[in-house]
Amino acid sequence: MSRVASNGKARGRFITLEGVDGAGKSTHLPWIAERLRAAGREVLVTREPGGTPLAEKLRALVLAEPMDGLSETLMMFAARADHVQAVILPALGRGHWVLCDRFTDATLAYQGAGKGVAADLITRLAELTHPGLAPDQTLVFDCPYDVSRARLCAAGRTLDRFETQERAFFERVRGAYQELALAEPGRVFLIDGAKAEKEVKLLVEKVIISN
Repeated sequence: MSRVASNGKARGRFITLEGVDGAGKSTHLPWIAERLRAAGREVLVTREPGGTPLAEKLRALVLAEPMDGLSETLMMFAARADHVQAVILPALGRGHWVLCDRFTDATLAYQGAGKGVAADLITRLAELTHPGLAPDQTLVFDCPYDVSRARLCAAGRTLDRFETQERAFFERVRGAYQELALAEPGRVFLIDGAKAEKEVKLLVEKVIISN
């Protein structure tokens, strides 16, 4: 996607946060936004599925209602289509930095590797839903299953149906993210989410500042 918007203004930067549930992605997102704003960036924080009234309704269905992998995938992209057109593209066009909690990489990991939906189908849907738009930078928070489970249990809230999946599902999703980081080292950066919060922040800041 061009770095210049249609109005001639420099396009903002699109940064996504990915990773297995419990790896610390959502915990560090507010701090990353603050760090970018302190550096003088206009930052929009959003999430997937969600980010618009319609997408949030679809999110509630996806997280609560049992459904097969293909149905999940189509729901994700329906929410994503609305989110991209109504929120992400306009913000980038204004020169804002968009910080998004999950994007299409999550669909490849969860519905693709996790549920067995064909990667080429997900890729085709992505091309239809957000042609020419890909994250400029993706931070994947990674941690072992036991660390993830302990953190989710300690949170003391009701877990959604993805967070309660078995170890084998978790390992497939985690493996997909690790493969993605190996395949696209210029865009995807693997963050050791099992480390102490202070250490994780240092790793994240190094990636953001140096890239």
